[in-house]
Amino acid sequence: MRLPVLLLSLAMIATTSGCSGDSAGPAEPQPAASGPAPAAPASARRHDESSYAEPHKVRITDLALDLKLDFDARQLSGTATYTLEWIDPQATELLLDTRDLAIEKVEGEADGAWSPLEFALADADPVFGSRLAIQAPQRNARIRVTYATSPQASGLQWLEPSMTEGGKLPFMFSQSQAIHARSWVPLQDTPGVRFTYSAHVTTRPDVMVLMSADNDPDAERDGDYTFSMPQPIPSYLLAIAAGDLVFKPISPRSGVWAEPTMVDRAVAEFEDTEKMIATTEALYGPYRWERYDMLVLPPSFPFGGMENPRLSFITPTVIVGDKSLVSLIAHELAHSWSGNLVTSASWKDIWLNEGFTTYVQGRIVEALYGHELAEMERQIDQAGVKADMARMAEHDQLLVLPPLGTRDPDEALSEVAYTKGAWFLQFLEQRFGREVFDPFLRAWFDDHAFQSADSDQFVAYLRANLLAKNPNAVTEEELDAWLNRPGIPAVAPPARSRTFANVDTARIAWGGSGQLPNPQVTHEWGTQAWVHFIEGLGEKARPEQLAQLDAAYHFTGTANGEIAMRWYPLAIRSGYKEALPAAGEFIQRVGRRKLIIPIYEELVKTPEGLAFAREVFERARPGYHPITTATVQALLDKAAQAR
Repeated sequence: MRLPVLLLSLAMIATTSGCSGDSAGPAEPQPAASGPAPAAPASARRHDESSYAEPHKVRITDLALDLKLDFDARQLSGTATYTLEWIDPQATELLLDTRDLAIEKVEGEADGAWSPLEFALADADPVFGSRLAIQAPQRNARIRVTYATSPQASGLQWLEPSMTEGGKLPFMFSQSQAIHARSWVPLQDTPGVRFTYSAHVTTRPDVMVLMSADNDPDAERDGDYTFSMPQPIPSYLLAIAAGDLVFKPISPRSGVWAEPTMVDRAVAEFEDTEKMIATTEALYGPYRWERYDMLVLPPSFPFGGMENPRLSFITPTVIVGDKSLVSLIAHELAHSWSGNLVTSASWKDIWLNEGFTTYVQGRIVEALYGHELAEMERQIDQAGVKADMARMAEHDQLLVLPPLGTRDPDEALSEVAYTKGAWFLQFLEQRFGREVFDPFLRAWFDDHAFQSADSDQFVAYLRANLLAKNPNAVTEEELDAWLNRPGIPAVAPPARSRTFANVDTARIAWGGSGQLPNPQVTHEWGTQAWVHFIEGLGEKARPEQLAQLDAAYHFTGTANGEIAMRWYPLAIRSGYKEALPAAGEFIQRVGRRKLIIPIYEELVKTPEGLAFAREVFERARPGYHPITTATVQALLDKAAQAR
């Protein structure tokens, strides 16, 4: 779950959503977790190693939540009631995923009455949390769990009023992807299980509560809210937020929720959203979620965007006043077809979500803003993923990943899923032509709507519905190279931007003469052009060169996070100390991992930088999301151990 008139990419400029969001860098092998591996179901490819659940035996089909939201205790508490489909006739146990939840009691319904059920909460695994095993000898159709969250729940962030835009009321929001939903609801926390849900949430009467459900634009604040999501979703799309939130429409089916001081700016920035919806419908079929609203979160949100159905969560870092970063919206909207509608069955096949979404995002941008802008975005992404792959293990460079085992799916996600996945679809589009490929992709969405799918299913569908009808278009070797081999295949069609060629010419001329490009030239450059200019400066530049650029273009202190995440690391590497205070202010104010991790990574390379990074982190920690806190802490610890 990105950018300037721009799109999302810029090395997943705005998202890498997820989509959840942004990937924080190339994945690294993680130490093994100590928890027991779940039993494998019949289909090994569909099996989700990141969940204790056994959906091949029993499956949640509906979830009903009744929760109290307590800002003082930083806690959600109440009940989760599951409607179950018992699949295995011998099964009498329901296994749920939890993390740091206090389980008070478990009950089963039989003949209209609720009675206690035996349950056991296993010791916590550092990655997967605790398995909740519920004994249900009567195979109850409904089971209810009474529980409470921890104030340190990894999927929830609680903000004091001072940490919000308005500064008057507290704020809380969730981030469930990848496996953080289990920290605020006991669930079969796997994308292979989809369920409908309803919720009743009570809280203090001066805050508005929203969920990834049927939020009423005309809802009144009264501390008592009800929600319904009639379309089945996976657990990572379960979302909740509460704070000083108001709504303003963009179109009859789309609008913005935000704090009062932010909402007008957000509506102006995102005014093209309805055009994006209509464009995507023309390509890939109807929008099936009724409303598409956006919630602008505080800057501590760890990702660019999160595609929660009906209510995308959006970072405020894309609101820069010139629409230059709104392609993030194109990405999160595209998930309404690829990811939310058709979902990868496990995290090892996340390219089915993110690669498809990045491809669709590019088509939206091209249709609305032109081919050249889309090519700029693709070229930046393609260069970025190649650079990432140079630092990655070969098995992490595959589209069809091997089983994750004990690895945290948060850490296994990289730009490979986004950019190599989109590049593969661009390759197919080139070989077959859009007149053939567009109907194929729409049919994939239609035929698998509201289902979870794995890579084997997609490859079978591709063979039956595209390759078999055009047998000479793609060879088996080419298909295997894309899906099962490291690197980027030699047959990959490269993106080429005319604008970037001009940027390169201007940068090279400045490097030789010291004379800055003609202002008439740079006046036309958008975020992508400046990103390409900065990235083309290489690893280092002379401090006096950076001072010259800074005096002309004011990179230090920029409000544009895509520029900041590239300028500050370059300045730190180059010894341009004048930028250091602004870099510290930026990483203290912003919690979006994609934007701040490159800066921390440069700081920790020297003893002085590491000390500065620690000081900033201690000031920033209260406003960081738990996901960001864990990422930065691990980076600092690793740097300290290396000294």
